[in-house]
Amino acid sequence: MMIDFSKEHAVSFAEAARLLPGRPHIATLWRWHSRGVRGVRLETIVIGGRRFTTTESLQRFADRLTNPNQRAPDVSPGAHALAVKQAEKILDAAGI
Repeated sequence: MMIDFSKEHAVSFAEAARLLPGRPHIATLWRWHSRGVRGVRLETIVIGGRRFTTTESLQRFADRLTNPNQRAPDVSPGAHALAVKQAEKILDAAGI
C-alpha cells in the first residue's frame, strides 16, 4: 500500500523516532526506508525536498514484520533480476 497523504498523518523521521518504542535513531528509520527489514520497507513520501513517513505507515511496517504471512515481502528490482538469473541457471543445468 502507498501513503495517501490526504488521509494519513505525516511525521518527520525525528518525530517518528520519538513515537516508536525504544526511540530508534533517525538513521534506523532511513535504513528501514532504504534497505528494509526482512524484505519489508518503511513507506515514505517526499514533500518540499524533505522525506516523511506517516503514523499509519509505521503501523503497517510493524504489522508486516509481526505477521509476515499477511503480505509478500517487497522485492527490489535488483534482487528480482538476480533470482531470475539463478533460476535460469538451475533450469539450464537441468536441461529444461
